[in-house]
Amino acid sequence: MKSYIRITILTAVIFLAGIILFAVLTSGTVTQDTSRKTITALNDIARTAEAHRSELDSLRDMGCGSDFVILDMTDNVLYSNTTMNDKLTVETAIQKRYPHQYLKDGNGIWGCVIMIDDGLDGYRMLRYRFIIGMAIGGLIILLGMVGFGVYLNRNIITPFRKMQDFAGKVAEGRFDEPLVMDRDNLFGAFSESFDIMREELSASKQRELELQKKERELVASLSHDLKTPVTGIKLAAELLQMRIEVKAENSDSDITFGKDEIESMNESVDGILQKAEHINALVSDLFTSTLDDLGEFTVNCRDEDSGVLADLVKSCDDKHYAVMGEPPAVIIHIDRKRMAQVIGNIISNSYKYADTAINVDFKLSDGFLEMRIGDHGQGVPTDEIELITNKFYRGKKWADSSTDGNGLGLYIAKMLMKKMNGDLTAESDGGLAITLIIPLS
Repeated sequence: MKSYIRITILTAVIFLAGIILFAVLTSGTVTQDTSRKTITALNDIARTAEAHRSELDSLRDMGCGSDFVILDMTDNVLYSNTTMNDKLTVETAIQKRYPHQYLKDGNGIWGCVIMIDDGLDGYRMLRYRFIIGMAIGGLIILLGMVGFGVYLNRNIITPFRKMQDFAGKVAEGRFDEPLVMDRDNLFGAFSESFDIMREELSASKQRELELQKKERELVASLSHDLKTPVTGIKLAAELLQMRIEVKAENSDSDITFGKDEIESMNESVDGILQKAEHINALVSDLFTSTLDDLGEFTVNCRDEDSGVLADLVKSCDDKHYAVMGEPPAVIIHIDRKRMAQVIGNIISNSYKYADTAINVDFKLSDGFLEMRIGDHGQGVPTDEIELITNKFYRGKKWADSSTDGNGLGLYIAKMLMKKMNGDLTAESDGGLAITLIIPLS
């Protein structure tokens, strides 16, 4: 805007200098341009004066409308209809370009009629009007430039300054102040896009804060979840140690254990193994989620026989709840280790929330093998079915319950399936059913 003001001022100065230069250049370069009316009046006066040489006062009645003087040949005034302060001579009249005509009779030239008019009044008036016209035109142009400058400032410069201030506020993280624009703003759609961007950034910031909150909650939840199996392992180990010490103190010979004691210690060892596996699952989920966040998680897919899926289900089904269907004889392209992690997370999730029989069915569809794993529990509400694969999400019913969980199982399962060029979908109809879409080779 400052540049535009400088241009306006420079234009005004140049235009004014042009008017002044024109006035100066045209002030002394005029040529005589006696009008036909002046020549006619001069001829009429000369004819009348020649006809009434002895009665020049009769010229008063002519009413020619012009000032004139009649001089004799010695520059004496014979007649004048005007008052002149300076003495006028024929030579002076010629120098001043006054129209003049000599008076004659039978004896020769006896005088000279001089019009006190150089014949340039029309030119002077035209020149004056031209200068005035240029000045008015220049003023109109300058007013137009000023008006256009005001328009630019109001409708372009000011909105851009507002957007500049808005960008600064966004950069500072102040997302609660909208971009206010006039209704007639030329950049309405543009500024609206900026405001939509602010809303999206604000929502993104809010999601980030919520994610950070959930991560803190996850740390607290994992601390609690880890503490429980660790305590159980500690108690089981102390109990085994105490039994062995008691047995050793009460026996002087080789230590032997009865059948009941062996069964009891086996149960303790099984408990230790289960709790250790629980810890391993928690740490594995957390580690997998962290690697995915860092972009460092990879899978190594290769061709496998579809029968491997049944083996993976059996290896993950510790409670033997799974009722298996027969998988089609096809070659699938998977990472066996990651697929075991997917199936394990789904079955573990079913144990935790349903604890019912699990049906596993297969079917082929458009270059994929669909593996459906469904239980017969309470299922998931319709409004939550799309959310259960989100990171850290736990159903509203279970979020505040004592049931262990961190909201990572199904999230990791879906993430792994996508990395293997497949997918995972969920539906709830008489229980929760998870469908794995597995790519064929």
